[in-house]
Amino acid sequence: MRGVLRYRHIPFRWMLRDSKWDDLPAPAVPIIPVIAYPNADGTGYQEVTVDSSPQIMRLEADITGRSVVPTDPALAFIDSLIEDFGDEWLTKAMYHYRWAYEADIDKAGKLLPISRNLQLDSDQSQQMYDFITQRQIGRRSLVGSTEWNTPIIEGSYRRVLQIMQARFAKGDFMLGDRPGRGDFGLYGQLTQLTRWDPTAVAVAVDVAPKVVNWVERMDDLAWLPVTDDAGWDELDGLDPATGQLLEEIGRTYAPFMVANTKALMAGADEVLCQIDGQEYRQAPFAYQGKCLHWLREAYQALDAADRGRADTVLSGTGCEQLLNVD
Repeated sequence: MRGVLRYRHIPFRWMLRDSKWDDLPAPAVPIIPVIAYPNADGTGYQEVTVDSSPQIMRLEADITGRSVVPTDPALAFIDSLIEDFGDEWLTKAMYHYRWAYEADIDKAGKLLPISRNLQLDSDQSQQMYDFITQRQIGRRSLVGSTEWNTPIIEGSYRRVLQIMQARFAKGDFMLGDRPGRGDFGLYGQLTQLTRWDPTAVAVAVDVAPKVVNWVERMDDLAWLPVTDDAGWDELDGLDPATGQLLEEIGRTYAPFMVANTKALMAGADEVLCQIDGQEYRQAPFAYQGKCLHWLREAYQALDAADRGRADTVLSGTGCEQLLNVD
């Protein structure tokens, strides 16, 4: 979200959550990113929101210029699908690499506590190290980071890097000469995977150095010249690498999301599906059931012509299963 705000030239004040400077009201759900909207008179806050996807769309409705949503409704739907993939599938790789490998665990355990308070003494730092690492390692299975699923998660991460490396040989963003929601969705996870966690960073430097550089650029795109609504690719002229990314979405994210929704509807305690010829297992995740519902709503909201154009792009990618509304 900070990347979106910078790119769109929207003034903001960056706050370290739970630090001594944090004067924000508590959000309804204690997650990040948090955006607090100040009152008109500058005293206090009128509303506090979480969840990047609706935050992006609210900013689109409230503030004009330097949009991250393509003007073509069908292309905008493809963009939202890429964003959701970044938010809800690539996050599994981010969590996995941080809490599955000793070097990554040790770095996170040492640095995360002091991100809120530089004055922690050695005893406090050790207590927070133990608390954070034990808690996060214990939650790995909730997002699917298990020994059983490791080949699926790590294989997908490598393929995403290779696909983006190929894309950046021809263009600067996934859907044209300007960033969309999908770019920021991918970027959010890749900030950690390609710049912070040692094991994942080493993979990225080896496989996709252009992606590492792209992530550094995405951090602040306030400088990027954008003219009105120009700069988006035509839906029928997308780069082959973008098509490959859609195939990766259909290969991994789509079967998981469909199986997750079926498990939620059946009241099952496990999601079980085939991904890339392997069996994938994890506990159901209620929020991701909502994400699939919202994605299907957005698809149904397209008029018949735009829905047909989106169908043409998605045909054969495996993403079709996401849109089969039962």
